[in-house]
Amino acid sequence: MDRVIYTALSGASAAMHRQQVLSHNLANVNTNGFRAEMATFRAVPLRGEGANTRVHALEATAGHLDTPGSMNSTGRNLDVAAVGAAYFAIQGLDGTEAYTRAGALQVSAQGQLVGHAGLPMLDAGGAPIDIPDNARVAIASDGTVSAQVGNEPVQAVGRLKLVTPNAAARLQRGDDGLFRSADGGALPQDPAAQLADGMLEGSNVNPIEAMVGMIGVARQYELQMRLLQNAEKSDQAASQLLSLNG
Repeated sequence: MDRVIYTALSGASAAMHRQQVLSHNLANVNTNGFRAEMATFRAVPLRGEGANTRVHALEATAGHLDTPGSMNSTGRNLDVAAVGAAYFAIQGLDGTEAYTRAGALQVSAQGQLVGHAGLPMLDAGGAPIDIPDNARVAIASDGTVSAQVGNEPVQAVGRLKLVTPNAAARLQRGDDGLFRSADGGALPQDPAAQLADGMLEGSNVNPIEAMVGMIGVARQYELQMRLLQNAEKSDQAASQLLSLNG
């Protein structure tokens, strides 16, 4: 009896975790540059004497979906979208170099070029990019940031750092929503990476797929609860038989 209860309970717990992942994806369907989280089930045997026949289900986050989102034209000079598999380098709250696909940039009150959550965008050397006061800013396709104050000549003030992860340098999502390399180090600048100005990349979450997944997980959770209820009824029936025989 305990095998049924243990299996059903672990299955219900895994279904709850998957429902959280799907609901988080659905909540970010309109978040620029958001990457959908992927989740998978796996069976894990329980180790220990007398427990070799027990297997529980675990829900594991397998990473994120790297399919690019839709490109939306805004015409705004500080809206940029990374092309292909490239990411923008940004400084996290902990001071480390992180990466994002969100390209709605602004100039902060301190005169720095900032992006997601007001965090500083980084140049090829890993430093924030300073913008002169009252300057008109333009961003080229290679990430070069130019500024013009009044009628003065246009001057380059920095170049956005663009990186392209690969099989040897994978990215992992952190609790702050930003991505970092698996070893925590900084990825090298990709000189071939390009961006599109006046554009923003949308989320790559498929809302219909997420909704269908949530319905399927809800049904799966309900099935696990029914198994627990059936196990309880069977246990009560067995107890009654034992009391009669006693």
